[in-house]
Amino acid sequence: MNLLELKSNNQKQLFSFENIFLDIINLYDKKKLPNKILFSGPKGTGKATLAYHLSNYVFSKKEEFPYDVNKFKINDLNKSYKLILNNSHPNFHLIDVLTDKKIIEISQIRQMINYANKSAFNNGERIVLIDNAENLNLNSLNALLKIVEEPNENIIFIIIFDNNKKILNTLKSRCLKFNLFLTFDQSIETVNTIIEKNVYDLISKDLINHYNTTGDFINLINFSLLSKIDLSEINLKNFLINLIDEKHYKKDGFIKNNIYKYVEFYLLNLMKLKTSRNKISYLYKNFINKIYDLKKFNLDEESFFIEFKAKVLDE
Repeated sequence: MNLLELKSNNQKQLFSFENIFLDIINLYDKKKLPNKILFSGPKGTGKATLAYHLSNYVFSKKEEFPYDVNKFKINDLNKSYKLILNNSHPNFHLIDVLTDKKIIEISQIRQMINYANKSAFNNGERIVLIDNAENLNLNSLNALLKIVEEPNENIIFIIIFDNNKKILNTLKSRCLKFNLFLTFDQSIETVNTIIEKNVYDLISKDLINHYNTTGDFINLINFSLLSKIDLSEINLKNFLINLIDEKHYKKDGFIKNNIYKYVEFYLLNLMKLKTSRNKISYLYKNFINKIYDLKKFNLDEESFFIEFKAKVLDE
């Protein structure tokens, strides 16, 4: 099995949110769609994929090989699809966290404002897509609010937000908000469709029950392929031992972003057992506090994992 490409801008097939997509394009076709839209939901749900499909629908209406509404599919021969894929569409502007950065910087918003103040190519409709908007800092957010409050004509702002994080109500209140969620079963069904396999044949139930989004499942499968770890039978304890011993939290971005969640899940599972409940409760509070400090002060995580393995996993 090859690595799975899961970039939102090249996902030609829309999964799971067909009804919401139809509602949005119906509003657009009737010229009733507000020009400020917010897609809210857990990371990895498919919010950005929906945004790119909406963008292609708008851009391709007067082009060859337009969007196929019946199949909820982008035609890979479409000009706008190719231009967005190559980051060269003159009427599409993307804002996201830059590589090696943690926030969306105010310079990115200022660049977008300059773009918005210029004439559109062929007087066409323009789309500004702001992904991971929870990473806007206060200065960036304030600069964004000014242009969003009084945007130029023919600009649609699509803002994507991880609802597990916080974003100011001043931005949310100015947008038509769509809450995008998938049940566990819907996520499993979507993943199975994408990989054309049964995800339960690739990931053990002990691991799979700690996830709930399509993106998480795909990233975990890709991690198993890259690291050559068979996850079909492994339990959470042995998975954690492997991640710590091999220091995968230093090598893999997906694991780095999720390993603290694994630690918390494991401790919570231990607390459900009757034996040594008081001891586990103490360890849970101790390690959760340390995780908070690690994230807040950007401390060295290696000593944390050595201690966690010695005091919990090796017991």
